[in-house]
Amino acid sequence: MLAQLSDVHFAYPGTEIFEAASWQVNPGERIGLVGPNGAGKSTLLRLLAGHLEPDRGQVARARGATIAYLHQSQEFHGAGSLWDTLLAQFADVLAMRGELEKLEHSLESEADLARYGHLQELYTRRGGYTLESRVRQLAFELGFGEADLPRSVDTLSGGERGRVELAKVLLAEPDLLLLDEPTNHLDVEAVEHLEERLQDWRGAFVLVSHDRYFLRAVCKEIVDVEAGTLVRYSGGYDRYVVEHKERLERLSTQWKRQQETIAKTEDFIRRNIAGQNTKQAQSRRKMLERMERDGKVLDRPRDDWAEAGDFRLRFSTGDHKGGREALKAERVSIGYPDSDPIVRDLDLVIYRGERVGIVGPNGAGKTTLLTTLIGKLPPLSGMAHTGHEVRIGYFDQKLGGLDESHTLIEEIRSVRGDWNEDVVRSYLGMFRFSGDDPFRAVKGLSGGERNRLSLAKMMLLPRNLLALDEPTNHLDIPAREVLEEALAEYEGTIVCVSHDRFFLDRICNRILHLHDHVLESHAGNYSEWRHHASNKAEPSAKAKEKAPPVEKAPDKEDKAARLAERETKKQADRDRQRKERRLAELEQQIAAAEGQLAKAREALSGDHAGNWQKLHDLVADEQKLANRVKSLMGEWEKLGSELG
Repeated sequence: MLAQLSDVHFAYPGTEIFEAASWQVNPGERIGLVGPNGAGKSTLLRLLAGHLEPDRGQVARARGATIAYLHQSQEFHGAGSLWDTLLAQFADVLAMRGELEKLEHSLESEADLARYGHLQELYTRRGGYTLESRVRQLAFELGFGEADLPRSVDTLSGGERGRVELAKVLLAEPDLLLLDEPTNHLDVEAVEHLEERLQDWRGAFVLVSHDRYFLRAVCKEIVDVEAGTLVRYSGGYDRYVVEHKERLERLSTQWKRQQETIAKTEDFIRRNIAGQNTKQAQSRRKMLERMERDGKVLDRPRDDWAEAGDFRLRFSTGDHKGGREALKAERVSIGYPDSDPIVRDLDLVIYRGERVGIVGPNGAGKTTLLTTLIGKLPPLSGMAHTGHEVRIGYFDQKLGGLDESHTLIEEIRSVRGDWNEDVVRSYLGMFRFSGDDPFRAVKGLSGGERNRLSLAKMMLLPRNLLALDEPTNHLDIPAREVLEEALAEYEGTIVCVSHDRFFLDRICNRILHLHDHVLESHAGNYSEWRHHASNKAEPSAKAKEKAPPVEKAPDKEDKAARLAERETKKQADRDRQRKERRLAELEQQIAAAEGQLAKAREALSGDHAGNWQKLHDLVADEQKLANRVKSLMGEWEKLGSELG
């Protein structure tokens, strides 16, 4: 057992979160916490981490077990460079390294040698020899480059700081890892790296995520935070979806049967309490009273998922279908003045009815591409056209279309000024804004509420092209499913930027991949594109040489330039092959050297029977092997960085 909740009760003022919740996390378990926004998932992680105490009940943690916790809105801690911040939690390891280096030059007594041997063993066990390479590799996996490492943390964006905090808890390698929305701020490539890391994770983890693709990839068990209790489902996310539905149907059937039995019993009592069957009626009344007293009357099953998804979305194209070409770019260069273009001389057509997903790493320019295509940002050069009678509905991921000072009613009336208050309140009720919610100010809304309000505004007028920039941000899984169903029924054109791979799979039939100032188009949804990309072999240089000639024969200068370019490419291929061979050799040499070093340290820690010369020779051998491993690792890291 790593952590255990026993009969835990917890409430915020006016809101009951958990009532008699019991649960246990064991070593090696890979658990995903699911449930709609507000169900208590983040609260549960904070209870496990010890950041909150229960009102009643107990939270126990295994003695000596280490726990690392990534808060969803983690307060950033760091100083100096990004590299310094990532290494800061290894201050004790770095101090050991400093002491070892000093001892290497002053091994003048047996006490010094004993201290050196002890430190060597501890330093090795703590991963001191591979520390920098491990930190650098994780930083690269999370989207940082070599040039980012010396940057001051004061220059990092909010998203970059979130990635730093994620890196810190992963580097801690705790017995229990608690992650609250770890894929926030990560692009698709970084999420896939995180998936690979968690699939190989040796400890246990509990994570909260609305990313269904991610949950499916890494979690072996799902815990549903349901109506103040915790319901555990063995198996992955797909199995949970099926079993959760079956469980609710089963509970609903049991409740209905009991209600029917109670109704028939009460009817019998009413008809017979003063008749010939008075004793039977009295007996049955006592039976009902006993059921209520003993808590055997079932509560009506509450489906939090259904309630969270109980709002309606329907996007209309109106009477205007538009022309065959919805969006068209002709030799367009995209970006901002005084900076390098994101893409140069782009030719692109998006046809009516297509469902296009734009993917790529953070910072590649996906939002800039989208806003240029729909005419919100002028191109640096070339022409970007909207098709005949194309009417665009734009969802801004920053939700900049909302007026912070407005109430929800005022926001809706800014588009539909002809609607009175009652009509607006009824409309907002479709989006789970009830009671006094319509009179709240926009500035007081949560991220999910702002998202729903923005979607509500988009639906007010018919649009035959929807341009969506991260539309699933801040939405829980039930709300995402509602949005996906509405878009699946929509008859117009969709162009969307998204990191939600499940969403891209369900909605898109074409993927635009933006990376390294290149835009590539692929037919199919996200999974089909990834499958194709992973299986696509790079054309060999020989195949390129056999490519058919262009229509116009090249002149001598063009031919010479192409020959020079081809020769440069060949040389680059030869250099890469040489480096790859050397990398493989280094891996073998490192393995052999580490084996020899382990044997030397084993000999060093043995009984030397007071033989000073033997001990001195062993220390010299150990130092020599340690330096060789360090040298080989340095060359290996450099080559790995050059090869990308």
